Amino acid sequence: MDDPVFRTLLLFDIEQYGRRDNVEQAFLRRLLYEVANATLLSGAVDETSRLRADRGDSVMELIDAQASVPRLVKTLLTETPALLHSKNRLMAESARMRLRIVLASGYVAVDEHEGWVGSDLNHAVRLLDSDPLREALRNRTDDCVLCVSDSIYQGVVSHGPLGVRPETFHRITVDTKEGPTVAWLHGEPGPTPPSEPATGSVPAAGSVPTSGSVPTPGTAAPQHSETHVDGDQYGQTGGAHHGDTTFHFTRSRRDEQR
Repeated sequence: MDDPVFRTLLLFDIEQYGRRDNVEQAFLRRLLYEVANATLLSGAVDETSRLRADRGDSVMELIDAQASVPRLVKTLLTETPALLHSKNRLMAESARMRLRIVLASGYVAVDEHEGWVGSDLNHAVRLLDSDPLREALRNRTDDCVLCVSDSIYQGVVSHGPLGVRPETFHRITVDTKEGPTVAWLHGEPGPTPPSEPATGSVPAAGSVPTSGSVPTPGTAAPQHSETHVDGDQYGQTGGAHHGDTTFHFTRSRRDEQR
């Protein structure tokens, strides 16, 4: 196995791919390649600076660390959505392609079977398959949704390079058996689910305090913009993962219900 090298990781995954028939899946795969190639070209990443892995309903790009990450982030926020919109607007709604996208970075090794190995890659795959990303795409009208790793956010996005606004991202946390994985999701956070009022909390307007409750006038319930998701079930195949994983891409992944 080769020594691990630091790379930028770009992952695309098609929403509800498993619900399409064979003809539709073949069409979507061609479309996915077109979008991935156009995104990388616009981001100034040529073919000699990247390595692609095909997972059937998704592709992953291993990009040379010399490629400009700020430019790639800007491309994913502007050019990629515009490209997807221009293609989808010509198709029936049932045939349109919507994408979950993750941009991350870390050390990855390539083994003798051309498989990719590395915990940073594992985290990126878990983000791609996580509930916050799925729910964000499901609840929006956009054709794609972007999530960046904490290292990409802290090292690039938070500094506000040209064309990138840090305030348009919000923090999410995905719990795994190896510990929580922090990332940043582009777009507005979803609504906070209502919680049961606790003893000592402020009663709703017009209600009568019950015995034991101590209303505090003018005190509002704290608000949090972070999304927190439990469960190891959000791995790359829906199962839990242990330690580093070798990903093999010479065979198509089992078709999953999306």
